[in-house]
Amino acid sequence: MLAVTGSVVHAQKPVQIFDGKTFNGWEGNLKYFRIEQGAVVAGNLKTKIPNNEFLCTKKTYKNFILKLEVKLVGGPKANAGIQIRTKRIPNHHEVIGYQADMGQGWWGALYDESRRRRMLAQPKAGVIENILKPNDWNQYEIRCEGPRIRLYINGTQTIDFTEADSKIPLTGVIALQIHSGPPTEAWYRNITLKPLK
Repeated sequence: MLAVTGSVVHAQKPVQIFDGKTFNGWEGNLKYFRIEQGAVVAGNLKTKIPNNEFLCTKKTYKNFILKLEVKLVGGPKANAGIQIRTKRIPNHHEVIGYQADMGQGWWGALYDESRRRRMLAQPKAGVIENILKPNDWNQYEIRCEGPRIRLYINGTQTIDFTEADSKIPLTGVIALQIHSGPPTEAWYRNITLKPLK
């Protein structure tokens, strides 16, 4: 989105949507989310995760570039992700919407959480192996522009998906997930969002 002042055009700058210290602007079951070292930490390495849990923004977003650093720690079944254009299912731990996925065999893919319950787009073979830093910080970038969604990991595009169903909402919250299953930690930090037209 461009702001015009006189004859000068200014591009809207990215804004921090997580302050690194508090959960201001976010909501979720804080039994499964904490803040450590300036990051949101979802899950833990001591106990199983009984349900998928989500920390959601209180604001909704439509077109944007979302950038954040992520780290997934746990065994080969560790799984998490970043929800976009999503909404809470009332009185339930689940949400419904798109997910930029994290996990072995899932990194860089786009999944449809609680709606179509299937993978919508996956990276080509060999892409993730060349760019991912396992058990370490990786940069995830998510671009939503109209029906088009693009995902990038460490600067490399993993998918370019265009939604064909006009009934699918193009707005919603952003959420950080920890997937049900074995003890796992998903770390999220330096979360910035640049609104687009």
